[in-house]
Amino acid sequence: QVQLVESGGGLVQPGESLRLSCKASGLSLRTYGIGWFRQVPGRAREGVACAHPSDGTTLYRDSVKGRFTVSRDIGENTAYLQMNVLRPEDTAVYYCAAGFPTLCLLPSEYDFWGQGAQVSVSS
Repeated sequence: QVQLVESGGGLVQPGESLRLSCKASGLSLRTYGIGWFRQVPGRAREGVACAHPSDGTTLYRDSVKGRFTVSRDIGENTAYLQMNVLRPEDTAVYYCAAGFPTLCLLPSEYDFWGQGAQVSVSS
């Protein structure tokens, strides 16, 4: 049974940092691509960052470039999203996903999803 379990969300002030973790079981992040997505009520889920399964190439949406970093610890079978210089507009529920994406920022490209972690950025 495949499970992706997220942790690390919370409430922070603008300019602060958070790191989200996504612990995988039932699949290996050595071979699966990983994607991070976020969603706010009333809006479609949007791709934030991803790592291609073939070569680990990373991709970011424009608004988080230079602030967010996606990484994997193969030994721990865990993916991470390091989020720095957080802004109020980053507030959302964040999801990790695993699959074999071609377009790795598209939610429809993924087979397995975590439960979501709330990230709130407010002063």
